[in-house]
Amino acid sequence: MTRLSIIIPALNESANIRDTLTALAVQREHGVEVIVVDGGSADGTRAVAAPLCDRVVDSPPGRSAQMNAGCEYSQGDTLLFLHADTRLPQDADRLILDGLARSGRTWGRFDVTIEGRPAMLRVIAWFMNHRSRLTGIATGDQALFVTRDAFERAGRYANIRLMEDIALCKTLKRTAGPPLCLTARVTTSGRRWEKHGVWRTIWLMWTLRARYALGADPDQLHADYYGR
Repeated sequence: MTRLSIIIPALNESANIRDTLTALAVQREHGVEVIVVDGGSADGTRAVAAPLCDRVVDSPPGRSAQMNAGCEYSQGDTLLFLHADTRLPQDADRLILDGLARSGRTWGRFDVTIEGRPAMLRVIAWFMNHRSRLTGIATGDQALFVTRDAFERAGRYANIRLMEDIALCKTLKRTAGPPLCLTARVTTSGRRWEKHGVWRTIWLMWTLRARYALGADPDQLHADYYGR
């Protein structure tokens, strides 16, 4: 039987990861493996996560490095990369495994709902879902999933500090074909949108994506995104 492994990169996520992992208890009852990859947290993330997942492993910080490290320790034939502040639908494992088997595709993503007070977050989520359906490119907020074979053929996540999800999607489109776009929704936190302002964040993200498409260094984009 095909097994699903959920890999969650985390860095100082003690305030969010308990809810994320608690929501995955049903998945674990179905035999899904849950691995948290800690990038050197200083806020007790590891201690919070350990009793609520199958394994916590250590990695240098950076989502690419952490997700690739999680792959090394995972046992599943299919991998799901989940942000620490994102919750899956209850039947996510069935939707993924049945959807891939039925469609003959080897990777995909969910639609997303962005949680938060501003009504504009619902509009942003609508555009994210439709844009990725048209382009075949998704973001990490949409819970990317991929068979292990397709992930390995794509060369795993590129060793870059930002836009790693965009880079992987582009490679998968070329090496494995179009994604399976599930209409079921994951729910992700709108905390960054609320903290920095919706319109300012929209402008920043579109600017960063445009600069990346034009060949900008992902390390510089990372510095600009996180204000360092």
